[in-house]
Amino acid sequence: MQHSEFNLRLPAWLIQQLDKPLPELALDQQKMAWIIELARHNITHGGGPFAAAVFERSTGQLVSVGVNLVIPTTCSVMHAEIVALIMAQQATGNYLLNSNIERSYELFSTTEPCAMCMGAIPWAGISRLLCGARDEDARKIGFDEGDKPENWVAKYAARNISVVRDLCRPAATEVLEQYAQQQGTVY
Repeated sequence: MQHSEFNLRLPAWLIQQLDKPLPELALDQQKMAWIIELARHNITHGGGPFAAAVFERSTGQLVSVGVNLVIPTTCSVMHAEIVALIMAQQATGNYLLNSNIERSYELFSTTEPCAMCMGAIPWAGISRLLCGARDEDARKIGFDEGDKPENWVAKYAARNISVVRDLCRPAATEVLEQYAQQQGTVY
């Protein structure tokens, strides 16, 4: 066996961003705009055009962030949502974020989740998903989003996960288009 260990570490540029005072993140639009800027920065640092963050719903407190690390880690599962969920689970000390009935968590993602991330969201215990760009925006530039169920928003609702779509969609789509114009690797 060539490798027997995998360590997940956020990129240095992102750690530096998190060490700075955060901008005002009281409104959903402010949170998404900030996350979209993280996706834009990720492109300039060799990552994919996606970012995500987990917030505690009642307080609005930032719990974790994630950016797409597929290329830097040579690991196909290191999507922004997965990274944000892993970091949130580590930060809270629990693999099931909704295990504490007094707290619930929301996941902001610059693009609707792919098939893999879609499965991870309920397993992680997310109660609200907010998305920027749509699935078709990612597919338009060549990303394979996988086979996702028809009417996935209703299926999430049946699992008590609310979904907000198109939050800052033009800005989120612009990041995808920027990545395509720069001929970023599509996977």
